[in-house]
Amino acid sequence: MKLIAFHNIKGGVGKTASAVNIAYQASASGIPTLLWDLDPQGAASWYFSRQAPSDAKAAKLVKGKTPIGRLITESGLPQLDLIPSDVSFRNMDLQLEKHGHANALQSWVEPLAEDYALVILDCPPSLSRLAENIFAAADRIYVPMIPTWLSVNSWEQLQAFVKDKGLDRKRFHPFFTLVDRRKRLHREFLEKPPEDIKRRLAGYIPYASDIERMGEYRQPVALFAPRSPAALAYRLMWEQMRKQLKL
Repeated sequence: MKLIAFHNIKGGVGKTASAVNIAYQASASGIPTLLWDLDPQGAASWYFSRQAPSDAKAAKLVKGKTPIGRLITESGLPQLDLIPSDVSFRNMDLQLEKHGHANALQSWVEPLAEDYALVILDCPPSLSRLAENIFAAADRIYVPMIPTWLSVNSWEQLQAFVKDKGLDRKRFHPFFTLVDRRKRLHREFLEKPPEDIKRRLAGYIPYASDIERMGEYRQPVALFAPRSPAALAYRLMWEQMRKQLKL
């Protein structure tokens, strides 16, 4: 089983849209996939119109009183299940401080290997105890970035955090999202990206109305606009990730 995470310390960069669409692409290619919505806002869960089970409480999970399997629900799509967000996840860091350990998340997901080949984490935008657990457990951490200097600054902050915690920086892979080729700065970033952005995925996710319409359809882009540039971009990005993960 492979574990990947979509993370950025900055919000509004297309993190959840990327997690949802890549999860769909993985499942559509025949890979049993679980998407875990760790963000208390629950955007990924909302796309699938599913409600969190009543016992999805962070404290119970951290204390070992709730096995992770009880949190799983169907997404409504073949080969794709979901751990929905719960408002209690906002206290996950506090619970990890009190009851958890550095490898808590790794121990939670290990039993999932019996049923899933890929687990995808949609992460809250923070650098926290939960983030440390995610970074330690994930095989790859994919970092969506808008092609602006503010995003580069956020990337540098993330890399400083990773270095300070002694984590493997080679597992972090940025990629460009919300790219608008009408903007000069965006074109410049694509043609000559900053040297600080290493291990960047090829290609990019465009700024597209079809991605915004995911909220209207509550579906991944490929289900309602399969021939759109956005759907194609996610398919190509998934193929890169699949090769990296050797799935």
